[in-house]
Amino acid sequence: MMQPHQATAVEVGGRAVLIEGPPGIGKSSLALALIDRGARLIGDDGVMLEARAGRLIASPHPNTRGLLEVRNLGLIEMPVREDAAVALVISLDRQAPRFIEAGQSVELCGIALPLIAMWSDSPVLAIRAEIALERFGLPES
Repeated sequence: MMQPHQATAVEVGGRAVLIEGPPGIGKSSLALALIDRGARLIGDDGVMLEARAGRLIASPHPNTRGLLEVRNLGLIEMPVREDAAVALVISLDRQAPRFIEAGQSVELCGIALPLIAMWSDSPVLAIRAEIALERFGLPES
């Protein structure tokens, strides 16, 4: 059963990255930077989640499908990836630790996922997110 979830999601190389954090912390900005680097939008500020065959699948939310909020410009239409298995949850947090040896874990819809807290105020956040996906993300299914 699909359920709505307050987060932004993009597909990077066949795997979904779920971006969480409080309003205004930069979820949409990180998504935009990743899209600029070749990612595809799944959903901004709301996605649908469903456990399927042991994986968590992220899909566009019907109310915001294909729309990305670009600060100072408004809602911009973007091509959409219909669904992808979530491989990593990134929690944008200004108190994120500077160094980690391993990721944390979070459970969504009964599926355990790796979670990385990242400091949001960085000009290279998209690059760091891609490195986190490579180092800590679940493999493509």
